[in-house]
Amino acid sequence: MREMATTYGRSPGGYLWAILEPVAAIALMSFVFSLLLRSPSLGTNFPYFYASGYLPFTMYMVISQQIAGAIKYSKPLLAYPAVTCMDALLARMILHVMTQMLVTFIVIGGIIVVFDIAPILNWPAIFNALGMAIALGFGIGTLNCFLISRFDLWQRIWGIITRPLFILSAVLFIPENLPALYRPYLMLNPLAHVTSEFRRGLFSTYDAVYVDSVYVYIIAVVTGLLGLIFLLRYYRDILQL
Repeated sequence: MREMATTYGRSPGGYLWAILEPVAAIALMSFVFSLLLRSPSLGTNFPYFYASGYLPFTMYMVISQQIAGAIKYSKPLLAYPAVTCMDALLARMILHVMTQMLVTFIVIGGIIVVFDIAPILNWPAIFNALGMAIALGFGIGTLNCFLISRFDLWQRIWGIITRPLFILSAVLFIPENLPALYRPYLMLNPLAHVTSEFRRGLFSTYDAVYVDSVYVYIIAVVTGLLGLIFLLRYYRDILQL
């Protein structure tokens, strides 16, 4: 309840902005690229295609960023002995997973209704993609939560490292469009697997042959475990910084 009130309750519109922001971004991308291209890489509908890449990417980004700031944001609350860092992490995790899942289905459903699309949906692929985005967001976010709380400079460094992530996560294209020489390097980015798998769920003609779910979940588990180990060991020391 505290996270809901402080995250979405302070701005006019509250939860409405969680829906309007991706809608505006998808509309802008669709307008710009429709002027440059005759059709998207998959299908014929620009909003549907760009939503299929933007929404899982945004889900990862929101979850990872919110969890990364959990300790710093909740320092006053963590001063109480009954409250632990796991409470702060899980509260943010639950809130933003629920919010982003709702936003994803509202936006995709809205595009299908407005543009009168009749897709054949692959639900296991859709939920696998969302599961990968959530797991990766929690894993990376938890590790960054420790690093940012312990080392102030890390937030700046991470921001520089991830700045080109939007382009390198196959949001605007599909990996199959890249030359074979460069494709393996793109697929080192686990988010490229997430967006491709989500598109496999939305486009019945797309196979997403380069997706490796195990690779993504391994990264999520390793980073998450490292983050939890360090946080549980040092979060009381972090509160004194």
